[in-house]
Amino acid sequence: MLAPQKDLDGVLLIDKPTDHTSHDVVARVRRKLGMKRIGHAGTLDPMATGLLIILVGKATSASQYLISLDKEYTGTIKLGQVTNTQDAEGDVLETRPVPAYTQA
Repeated sequence: MLAPQKDLDGVLLIDKPTDHTSHDVVARVRRKLGMKRIGHAGTLDPMATGLLIILVGKATSASQYLISLDKEYTGTIKLGQVTNTQDAEGDVLETRPVPAYTQA
């Protein structure tokens, strides 16, 4: 483990993988840097991947400004399936045919 970095302040941009919560990522950074004052600027679901903004030291005070900024999300949906959790992680309960559709 590294020596504690008590004077470290800044922003880390982390490409969060699936199966990790935002809290998991923060906890791992805390352990690696040996610091307690670490947070993030918005939660990503465990299934989600993407940019997680980690704030270190004095930069944690900027979270109130970063959380309110516009964000963009992309995703893929699968039509015709019903799961017990209403997401991709659940068990498929029903499969229905998807009628033809147009962009209109």
